[in-house]
Amino acid sequence: MNINWDDYPNFSEHEFTCSETGECDMDPAFMSKLQQLRTELGKPINPSSGYRSPSHSAERKKDQPGAHPRGCAVDFPVRNPDAHKVVELALKLGFTGIGISQKPGRPRYIHLDTWAVRKAIWSY
Repeated sequence: MNINWDDYPNFSEHEFTCSETGECDMDPAFMSKLQQLRTELGKPINPSSGYRSPSHSAERKKDQPGAHPRGCAVDFPVRNPDAHKVVELALKLGFTGIGISQKPGRPRYIHLDTWAVRKAIWSY
């Protein structure tokens, strides 16, 4: 997909590039939703994972590649109480996959995607 990164003033291609292959094939519709979320949140979103090539080690472990290789997912750290606000905005804006990492002793992460047909919220 061709994407104009100037359309997303709070993000750069570098932040979404696959850490193992250097590829970046983000979906423009997903990025528009993410930019809207960032604008409404009024706080930075610092992606830790965006696009993942289907050959990325995390994707090869799966039976079927997930939302990241489709360019419609992001993971990022978030602090309390911002996590509640992010989830609220994500639901409002139509994100269909919302995962919240809550591992003790580790920073909280949120996964957002637009791949799922039905809305799903999970903890990981």
